[in-house]
Amino acid sequence: MRKGYITVFLALSLTLILSLVFTVIEGARISAIRMKFECVADIGMNSVLAEYHRELLEQYDLLFVDTTYGARQAGIGNTEAHLKQYMQKNLLPGGGRDFLAMSADQVKIVQYSIASDEAGAVLKRQVSDYMSDYPLGAVLEKMNLGTSQLEQYGLETRDVGAERARYEARIEEIGLPEEEVEEGVFQEVPLNNPADVANATRSSGVLNLVLENPSAVSAVKVNLNDYISHRTCLRGTGMCKEAAAISGKPNELAFQAYLFEKCGYYGHEMEKSLLKYQIEYLVAGRDVDWENLEAVAKRLLCWREVANVIYILSDSAKVAEAKAMAGALAAVLMCPALLEPVAYTILFAWAYVESLQDVKTLLSGGRVPIIKTAADWKTGINSLTNVRGSLVADEGGRGLNYREYLQLMLFLQNPEKRTFCAMDVMEMDIRRTPGNAGFRLDACFDTYQAKLSVSSQFGYAYEMTRAYGFY
Repeated sequence: MRKGYITVFLALSLTLILSLVFTVIEGARISAIRMKFECVADIGMNSVLAEYHRELLEQYDLLFVDTTYGARQAGIGNTEAHLKQYMQKNLLPGGGRDFLAMSADQVKIVQYSIASDEAGAVLKRQVSDYMSDYPLGAVLEKMNLGTSQLEQYGLETRDVGAERARYEARIEEIGLPEEEVEEGVFQEVPLNNPADVANATRSSGVLNLVLENPSAVSAVKVNLNDYISHRTCLRGTGMCKEAAAISGKPNELAFQAYLFEKCGYYGHEMEKSLLKYQIEYLVAGRDVDWENLEAVAKRLLCWREVANVIYILSDSAKVAEAKAMAGALAAVLMCPALLEPVAYTILFAWAYVESLQDVKTLLSGGRVPIIKTAADWKTGINSLTNVRGSLVADEGGRGLNYREYLQLMLFLQNPEKRTFCAMDVMEMDIRRTPGNAGFRLDACFDTYQAKLSVSSQFGYAYEMTRAYGFY
C-alpha cells in the first residue's frame, strides 16, 4: 500500500511541476516574441533609412529616402512594402524549428516628412544642420550693410529712366530751330546730342555690350514644367516634432550660404550642373541660361545706374564738363534754353555708360563699390559716342564682387521662391546621373512614423508605433 501512495504523490507532484515548467516556457515565449518584435522593428525601420538616395548625399549632403526606388511610381506604399519585407525576413528562423512562429501582419506608415513639405522647410532643416558650423556672422553683417545701402540710396526703387525721360521731354517742348533744305521745305537742325548715341545702345542687350564674346554664354534651355516649382507636389505630413525640436526653425541665411557652396554661377560654373548659371536661375527663374544671366546683368545695370546718377550729380567737375558740352551745342543752335536739359541728359547717359563699365568689371572678376568716389570712376565724357569701345575688362577695384552682388539679390528674393528654385536645380542635376531620370524631391522623405503589428501561430498578437528619421 505505501508504494501506491508514493506513485499517486509523484503523479500529483509531476503535474504541478510540469505546469510550472510549461508556464515558464510560455512566459519565455511571450517575452521572446515581444523582444524579437522590438528588434525586428528597429532593424526594419533602420534598413529603410539605409536606402537613402546616394546621389543626393554625394552632391548635396542631404539624407532622404526616395520612395520611387528608381522606378516611375512614387508613393509611401513602396516604402511600406520594403519595411514589411525587411521585417518578414528577420522574423523567419535561421534553421530548425521555429519556437516563436511570428509573421508581420500590418505595416502602415502614418506620418512622414517629404522634402518639399511646409514650403521646403523639411529640406532646409537638414541644410541648417549641415551648415551649423558655418560662420554666418560675417555673412549677416555683409548682407545687412548691403541691403541698408540699397534701401538708403533707393537702388531698387528709384526710376532714373523716368527722370531722364523728363529732361528729354523738356528738349522736345523747347523744340529745335528749323532750316530750309530746299524751297518751302524745312527740317529741324540736328542737336547731335552725344547722349542720344549712348542711349541708342540700350536696346542692344547688356550682355552684348559688356562681354567680349557673348556667343560663349551658355544657352542651355530646360522645360520648367518638369520640375518641382511648376508642378503639383506630393505631400507628406510636414516636419516631425522631434526633428523640429532638435533643429529649430530653418535658418534662411544658412540656406543661402549653402546654395553658394553647392551651386554654380557665371565665372564659377560646375561640371555636374545642367543649367550653368544656377544662382542666376534662383534670382531670375527663367528657363534659359542666357536669359537668367541677362536678367541679373540688367538688374545690376539698374542698381549701378542709380548709384552712378547719385554720384555724378554730386560731382561738380563732371557736371561742369556736361554743361560745357551742352553749352557748345546750345550755342551752335542759338538756343540757350537747351543748355540745362541737354546737360542733364548727358549726365544721365554718362552714368549709364559708367554702369555698363561696372557690369563689365563685375563679370570680369573685378569689384565695384555700391557708392563711388572720384577715384572709382572709370569712363570719360567722350565715351558717350563710342560706348562699346570705351568699356574695358577690369579685375581690380574695391567694393563688392559679382558673387557678393548675387548674394544681395538672393537675400532679397522671396524665401519660398528661392527654396523651390533651389529644389529645381537639385532635381535637374540628380536626373543627369545614371538611374535617376525621373527623380523628384517631393517623393523623398527623411523622417517617418510607422504602425506595426505581428502575430504568432501560438495565438499572440502585438502592435507598436515607432518614429525614425535622420535627426
